[in-house]
Amino acid sequence: MRDCSHVMMYLQNAERVPTNREVLVVDDEPSVRETVAVLLTSAGYDVTAAEDGFGALLQLRKMLPDVIVSDLNMPQMSGYELLSVVRRRFPQIMTVAMSGDYQGDAVPPDVIADSFFAKGQSPKHLLATVADLIRTSDTWVSAHLKEGAPAWIPRNGNDSQGMPYVVVTCAECLRAFQLTVVEETAGEVFEAPCRFCPSKNRYIIERARDYMRDEISALC
Repeated sequence: MRDCSHVMMYLQNAERVPTNREVLVVDDEPSVRETVAVLLTSAGYDVTAAEDGFGALLQLRKMLPDVIVSDLNMPQMSGYELLSVVRRRFPQIMTVAMSGDYQGDAVPPDVIADSFFAKGQSPKHLLATVADLIRTSDTWVSAHLKEGAPAWIPRNGNDSQGMPYVVVTCAECLRAFQLTVVEETAGEVFEAPCRFCPSKNRYIIERARDYMRDEISALC
């Protein structure tokens, strides 16, 4: 774990202002999860934590936070899938994707989130990101309800003909069917009719990555 002294210094100098807002922090790395939770708590947020997407969904059965801050690369259920489920099932919740695989402030093309925080940026930047989402929450929620979120689905490898494919689960009849991936653009939203019922399904495919992911063990 890299030196986090600047985070601790920030916490010592920060003034805690009660917000009456709840934030759910999701990260499989304990040190990152704890650091982010302490940071947000110090700013006056009521914070709950989970170690992966499944844990986060269990927390959502007990409470609905104002904001979810989630890592992307996690075992069991990844942040990609979690954020997709949250957007579709809980459009009133605002989301921040968090990762060390991307740089800058723009939400990566294959991530369904309202904002993005690149691990390694300053703690102040994360607090500002969360605060901005809450301040403009009405606008974000209206957009969520209007657009309807696509489902995020992982790649399944190649079929017997050597063609890449994905498995789509219909949101209406809950039956799954296979689709061949012929051509795609990173972050593109696709629409496919269900093979079993009249409904149409919107989905986004996990983007192909031709680089090795670095395991990020610390926020700072």
